[in-house]
Amino acid sequence: MPPAPGARSPSDPTPPEVMTIDDLARYLQLSKSSLYKLAQDGRVPGQKVGRHWRFHKAAIDAWLTKGGPGARRGEP
Repeated sequence: MPPAPGARSPSDPTPPEVMTIDDLARYLQLSKSSLYKLAQDGRVPGQKVGRHWRFHKAAIDAWLTKGGPGARRGEP
């Protein structure tokens, strides 16, 4: 059976445009528990969709450029 359209293998190194907590943990090489805490505190740009967090790669890259976990979301 072929993979679903848009499906990625776990070993695919290219992060998707919208990342799950698992994708982001791999991308940033951080633990999921650290990312949940950062997201809940508003210290990483993301939003909840239902019960799940989603993160735009472009927003994460911009956040990293501004200083990563030490930078607050929405600051100039």
